Parts: sequence; C-alpha cells; structure tokens
Amino acid sequence: MSDARHKVLVITSGGDAPGMNAAVRAAVRMGVHLGLDMWGAHRGYHGVIDADIEPLTNRSVSNIIQRGGTVLHTARCPAFREKEGRDRAAAVLTENGFTGLIAIGGDGTFSGLIALDHHWDGLTVGVPGTVDNDLSGTDFTIGFDTAVNTALEAIDRIRDTAASHDRIFLVEVMGRHAGFIALAAGIAGGAEHILIPETPTDIEAIGRAITAGRTRGKTSQIVIVAEGDEAGGAFDVGEKLQDLIGSDYRVCVLGHVQRGGTPSAADRILATTLGAFAAETILDGVSGQMVGLVSGDRRRTPLTQAVGTRKTVDPYLVRLIGILSQ
Repeated sequence: MSDARHKVLVITSGGDAPGMNAAVRAAVRMGVHLGLDMWGAHRGYHGVIDADIEPLTNRSVSNIIQRGGTVLHTARCPAFREKEGRDRAAAVLTENGFTGLIAIGGDGTFSGLIALDHHWDGLTVGVPGTVDNDLSGTDFTIGFDTAVNTALEAIDRIRDTAASHDRIFLVEVMGRHAGFIALAAGIAGGAEHILIPETPTDIEAIGRAITAGRTRGKTSQIVIVAEGDEAGGAFDVGEKLQDLIGSDYRVCVLGHVQRGGTPSAADRILATTLGAFAAETILDGVSGQMVGLVSGDRRRTPLTQAVGTRKTVDPYLVRLIGILSQ
C-alpha cells in the first residue's frame, strides 16, 4: 500500500498468553481501516533480526480470535540482548521501510522495545500480553483472566479429591516475580493459604494454622503457592511443612497449562481493545508507550514506567486470606 501513512510490523514475543491472537487481529484490522500497511514477523525479535516477515491483511487474521497461543509464533531472543542484534533488527526495519513496531508481550518484550529506541527512529508501541499481570499502566494484562480461570478449574477439581481423601494439597501456579494468579485463583477457589512473592511466608505459622484447622474438624485444605515465593515452589514448601503438620500431603504443579487454551471473553475483549488502540497510537505518531486499560479508560503509559514501576497486589484481598480460611 504505497500511500499508507505508516508501514507497521506486528510481533508477539516472550511467553505466549491466551488472547495474543485477538490482539494481532485487532491491530491488523484497525490498522487496515486507518490506512496503515500492516505486516507481521514470526518468532518475535528473531523474526525481526532474520527479516522473517509477511504482509498481513484482514483475511490473514480471520478465524484466530478464539485460538490460544499466537499464529505469529513467539520465542525468546538472546541475540536481541546484544548491541549487534539490535543493530541488525534496526537495519531490517529501516531497509524494509517500517515506520512503526507493535510488540505484544511482557516486561522482557518491552525492555527490548526500550533498547531498540536507541538504534531505530521508528514508532514503538507495546501491548501487554502476559499471564502474570505484572505490568503497571493497565488493570489487567492479556491472558491473565484465562490463566486464573484455568488454575481455578484445576483447584476446584483438586478440592474434590482432597475432600474425598482428607488430604492437604499444595498447588503451584505461575508467578516467578508476582503473585497475581495465585492470589486471584486462591481467593476464588477458597484456598486456606496463599503464598506469593509480595508477602513474607512464615512456614511455621502456616503449619500451626493447618494443624489448628484439623483440630476444628477441617479434614482437607488447599495451599496455593506462586512459583516465585521466597519459601520455594510447592515441593519445597511441602518438605518444610512435613514435620510441622505430621500428616500426608500431595503436590500439583499446574505449569504451562495456564498459558494455553481458548481465551476467555474478558481476554478477547481486552485484547481487541488494546490491539486496536495500539494501531491508533501509531497513527497518532506516539512512541515509546504501552497501551492499557485503567478503570475502563484506555491509557498510554511510557514503556519505562510500565516495566520500571512495581505493580502491587490488592492488600485487601491479602487481608482476606486469613479471615476467610477459618
């Protein structure tokens, strides 16, 4: 499209998240509507460095809104962390006439955009696609709602078998640096204890609480552990609790199942909103921003702030854990 105002490349990078495809679809279709020349790169920054690119049209993104994963594929790119890799990416973007880059991903993806700004003078916009929900400047990130509901379904099933066998179950969910999934799924699933990186974990206090619960007639209990809790993962926590509780327990690590599957309605709507807003941000000539949704309002937040400001969990929900688990 020779008369396009901008030639824009779309990538998905880092860990996949349900709803990424909905964001790609919205960015492309809004971009086409606005007269932008839309393209996609495969495997994130790898595709930029290798010039593995293709034009995207309305038909290119048909029938993907309901699909998990990402049709553009994704990968972590060690080469992009080096100056030579970023120089190569900038050269590919310039040689192919790109004036805008929309990157859908998390903090690593956005750190890449920030670094690229020193090598390339095009417009950069980030769309928050990560199950961790750990980016400032948006109430929720794309994929978080689906991941929580996936974890919650597993927790509900585990509670059934825990009750049947009078057992304690430790369920590990994703969250290397943030406990948003653990807190949301744990509160919704009625977990007795929730261990997250944002709050100190007192193993002895948890052991005493589990024992007290059994004394009150609580024959089964669920402990949710974010993988990045300072006490360790679910297996580590179980070993530390063993001598304190004096009873058998089981561990279930949900792992990457939280990233896959059909995105929820909430994630599809969020992804559609932010993907379209990203294309509009390029048209407006605004760069170095992450698009997000805060209290229902579309917001643009500097990428440096989105990745540099620690997003906090809701202290009220944290307070409820101990109160509601009695």
